[in-house]
Amino acid sequence: MEHHHGHHPIDPTSGDRRVTISIWANGLLTIAQIIGGILAGSLSLIADALHNFSDMAALVIAFAARKIARRPADAEMTFGYGRIEIVAALVNYTTLILVGVYLIYEGAMRMIDPPEIQGWVIVLIGGVALVVDTLTAFLTWSMQKNSVNIRALFLHNLSDAFASVAVIIGGSLILLYDMRWVDPAITIGIALYILYLAFSEIGGPIRTLMLGSPPDIDGQAVIDAVRGVDGVMDVHHVHLWQMQENAPALDCHVVVTEAGWQHLETIKADIKMRLREHFDIAHSTLEFEHIDHIHEEATLYGHG
Repeated sequence: MEHHHGHHPIDPTSGDRRVTISIWANGLLTIAQIIGGILAGSLSLIADALHNFSDMAALVIAFAARKIARRPADAEMTFGYGRIEIVAALVNYTTLILVGVYLIYEGAMRMIDPPEIQGWVIVLIGGVALVVDTLTAFLTWSMQKNSVNIRALFLHNLSDAFASVAVIIGGSLILLYDMRWVDPAITIGIALYILYLAFSEIGGPIRTLMLGSPPDIDGQAVIDAVRGVDGVMDVHHVHLWQMQENAPALDCHVVVTEAGWQHLETIKADIKMRLREHFDIAHSTLEFEHIDHIHEEATLYGHG
């Protein structure tokens, strides 16, 4: 089955100003929420502040990663620096998980003994937070489709916007009905949502860093396409992986027939054309074996 990718590379310098604006906005918002949370006695505001602080840290990491990723390959990093964005995404999702677990614990403690809370401060700061969260989500939305790193940031910002809405509702209920238990309850809800986002997305960066095959490419279809080239008898020692996000690669041994051995360059060109056109695999390393010198009992995948 053929697979055609819809990914397009991001312009190397696009988005830097947006990320910078988001960093400053989240930094100022974090300070405002911590102060407001302390004054109001609100854990949900402090929870949102911690979430925003993790956003700011994530934005700083992402900004640095985008800069580093543009460096050309060198003697120390022969594959280039593109994978730094995958590492940044993993750090961001791990941070979200830690924040989520901590907030659930704190929320549970406050559910037992809800403290006195100033609802009007919660509503005011929550409203400001909603504006900032919506702005930062909007700034990163158009950039997140082709970058797992920026997608992590976008999900941070989006979850913050939902959290801010919940905080405003909670503050309103406290003002109207003195329902103090709502504050820790919302905190736990925010934390559960944070954990849901993090666990649903963290698998992608882990898979890439573990050299897993691209999830949107049918590995068997790739093998069948190579085997279908005239002059190719079989393949083994197949490694299908991602050099960096949206850059699939293939390494494999290709067993060539007696007649095909006389036309290796033609076979190689045909294989590379099929890989590029049908699977968007632009990087492939092929080792050819004569049918009379085939590796005995070679495994299809790996080095066995």
